[in-house]
Amino acid sequence: MKSKLIFFFALAVTLISCGPTIYKVADFSEVTAKHKTVAILPTEVSMQLRPNEMKKTSPEQLNQMQEQTGKDIQDKMYAWFLKRSGKFKYTVTFQDISRTNALLAQANLTYATINTKTKDELARLLGVDAVISSRATMKKPMSEGAAVALGLLVGAWGNTNNVQTSISINEGIKGDLVWKYDYTASGSVGSNTDNLVNSLMRNASKKFPYNAK
Repeated sequence: MKSKLIFFFALAVTLISCGPTIYKVADFSEVTAKHKTVAILPTEVSMQLRPNEMKKTSPEQLNQMQEQTGKDIQDKMYAWFLKRSGKFKYTVTFQDISRTNALLAQANLTYATINTKTKDELARLLGVDAVISSRATMKKPMSEGAAVALGLLVGAWGNTNNVQTSISINEGIKGDLVWKYDYTASGSVGSNTDNLVNSLMRNASKKFPYNAK
């Protein structure tokens, strides 16, 4: 009986430790009072492949898969906001990601070099009041194209089932971080980008700072 209690206690601690963590600057309302437009950047993706997979995957192929997955998550996140804009009544509009990515390309910023610019520099470049950035650390690709590419390379067709994710909002004047949400997706949630974004945004939506409700 005692061993069972210890097991359930340990399980509870594990579940709590995997729960979402939220940061919000104390004067968020004042800092973001005049925000009208927000840009969503491509997600920074890190794939931690197994040693046998790494041997058969070149750095260029890995970078390509990470970029494909990062832009796929960006697209799904933008679509999520659009579909629920009526329900949540956001106080800002979200810049079309095709415009965001075009402006980045015109400035000669690639997926790999976006982080060479500060968040305030990116906001000015994109003509927005704030930028949403995100990170995802996974063990295998989630986007269909990237998963197929890895499958063809090393015969690994399974998808990841544990993804460390975060969403951050930086205001555009000084680039200061004003909101951050950390979340761990596990199980079937981590099987593809649709599931990941739906789970991440569904959990974050009630705390999302631009939500008027």
